[in-house]
Amino acid sequence: MNLSFFDQFASPQLLGIPLILLSTLFPALLLPSPTNRWMTNRLSTLQSWFLQLITKQLMIPLNKMGHKWALILSSLMTFLLLINLLGLLPYTFTPTTQLSMNMALAFPLWLATLLTGLRNQPSVSLGHLLPEGTPTILIPALILIETTSLLIRPLALGVRLTANLTAGHLLIQLISTATMTLLPIMPTISILTASILLLLTILELAVAMIQAYVFVLLLSLYLQENI
Repeated sequence: MNLSFFDQFASPQLLGIPLILLSTLFPALLLPSPTNRWMTNRLSTLQSWFLQLITKQLMIPLNKMGHKWALILSSLMTFLLLINLLGLLPYTFTPTTQLSMNMALAFPLWLATLLTGLRNQPSVSLGHLLPEGTPTILIPALILIETTSLLIRPLALGVRLTANLTAGHLLIQLISTATMTLLPIMPTISILTASILLLLTILELAVAMIQAYVFVLLLSLYLQENI
């Protein structure tokens, strides 16, 4: 029984071929195709307004040099948001519950922000490893601590996204299993459990959006430190 709870996190296969690549490309089908007109319908207008809102929020902590990253960060935000929300539909798979995929997104972007800082302002970037006014005796320990905290940033990004989505999916499956099990035995308790399941599903919708925003926002803050 315990193993079946984690089967939802395994990539579905067709003829022995993992379908995780197809599931990551599927959100692109929800975006409107480019045309010669600025706005084709209300849906494209709403999507354009939403993308503009996302980009504006992500660019607030950045200076003008960081605005070059607007397309990358807004695209990543849209990608994560659509994948997280689509993963809540029945009989679907959420690729962002895989730590390997989240690390593949977090590590290159974190490394790009770090290399940007080392190229543009190496002294300032390296100065973050040693706060000003540190006693001489604490310098080696602080450099070690700051370096460790810097290197675990991509791991923290990937683990945070994976853990939050995995915990939510497990709770939904546990409560739904309890609802169906209690239905023939204690219908009243089963209805109460179903109401809790509905509230948890609404909460997971919020978590899916918040976690996508937090992932990209932290990347933008890392970028701000290095430009």
